[in-house]
Order: sequence, then C-alpha cells, then structure tokens
Amino acid sequence: MKIDKGLIGGSTVLLILSLLDGTDRYGYEIIKELEVRSDETFQFKEGTLYPVLHKLENSGYVKSYMAKGDNGKERRYYQITKNGKKQLVEEKKKWEVFSVSVNKVIGGEVHAFA
Repeated sequence: MKIDKGLIGGSTVLLILSLLDGTDRYGYEIIKELEVRSDETFQFKEGTLYPVLHKLENSGYVKSYMAKGDNGKERRYYQITKNGKKQLVEEKKKWEVFSVSVNKVIGGEVHAFA
C-alpha cells in the first residue's frame, strides 16, 4: 500500500533518530534499513533523506563524519548526539499522543458531552 507523503513527513525525524540510536549509519544504509524494518512501507529517496539529515545536523541532533566502510569506500556517517537522544524521547512522546488520539477517532470511541 502506498502511504501518503504527508503522513510520512510528520514522522521522518522520529524514524531517522530511531535508526541512529544505537549505531552510526551512512545515508544509503539509512534508506535501506527504513525499507527493511518497515516491510518496504517507507521508501525514501536520497533527495528526501539528505535535506532531513542536514536539518538534523544543523539542529545539533546528529553529527556527521567521514570514515571508510566495510568495502574500504569513504562514506559520510551520521551519529545521534546527546541533544538528539533528548529529542528522540520528545518525538516518541509526541508520536504516542498522536497515534493514541488518531486510534480513538478512527476506532469510534464515543464520549458524552454535557
């Protein structure tokens, strides 16, 4: 099923910070890991990912560095920072409130109003 880009856009920061929490990754690796973990629901293009990574870097949530990968090729890796870890906690809280609220609406939970 194709997911509306507007729905994905609101969760991009959460998704990327979550992937970087625990291990540094380079851009293409982030794209592929998102695809695998989401059963191909999230299929980012480089033109979508890199502006988000630059924004996260400018905000101090990630930092980048150059290093050789397994194949010896020089790559730019992204690493979550302390501020990024704090932001990830906030993003998870926002997502929890949002998803619970959406599920209440689409689940048809009825409330009586006085």
